[in-house]
Amino acid sequence: MLSYNQKVDEKQLNSLALAYMGDAVYEKYVRYHLLQSGKVRPNKLHREATHFVSAKAQAKIIHAFTEKQILTAEEQVVLRRGRNAKSGSVPKNTDVQTYRYSTAFEALIGYLFLGGKQQRLEELIQAAFAIVEEEDVHHE
Repeated sequence: MLSYNQKVDEKQLNSLALAYMGDAVYEKYVRYHLLQSGKVRPNKLHREATHFVSAKAQAKIIHAFTEKQILTAEEQVVLRRGRNAKSGSVPKNTDVQTYRYSTAFEALIGYLFLGGKQQRLEELIQAAFAIVEEEDVHHE
């Protein structure tokens, strides 16, 4: 990442800005994960990526994180803020609740990334991948 004089304060950013960053960070991890798993055909890559980055998948991840109680109190606060953020629009292929949970997931990823919490970020992303891949195995 390029170096800037001023650090972005993840605690002061609004949840939609955190989600904006988190979306890009998570997408990068997903793409790398797919290439590592040997998938290289572009149309297949895109289709596989949607298993991880769809609002439905991200909402499922958040529900699993909550169920397994793997988030810290600080992360839960970020999650709630992200879930309650009003974006003004909802994609037509999902419902409001699902979209809000996916925004919460992306806000959490953005928060950890901008806070420089690389190890925790990668722990949660690995856990997210495991949740999505476990779900995929059950539906094949």
